[in-house]
Amino acid sequence: MSYTIAAQVRTEIGKGSSRRLRHANKVPAVIYGPGKEAISIVFDHKDIINIQENQDFYTSELTIALEGKDVKVRVQDMQRHAFKPMIEHVDFKFA
Repeated sequence: MSYTIAAQVRTEIGKGSSRRLRHANKVPAVIYGPGKEAISIVFDHKDIINIQENQDFYTSELTIALEGKDVKVRVQDMQRHAFKPMIEHVDFKFA
């Protein structure tokens, strides 16, 4: 199955800006990989909360629609809230 997530590039980086994004129901994330520069992104929580319940979400390639370009990635790591059904941060790796 193919998944697509619409995202924007983050300009503010740090703990405070990440907390503000989470309070606005956004998920901070990063895309990295060998030979490429890391990209900090942000997307809506509702875009990922339902599709992450599917097992193939973690093993298949995802498409991130980022400023008019499609970037192929795989989920490397996902941090969840301790007791709320919320995703706090996602690490993607270039596919």
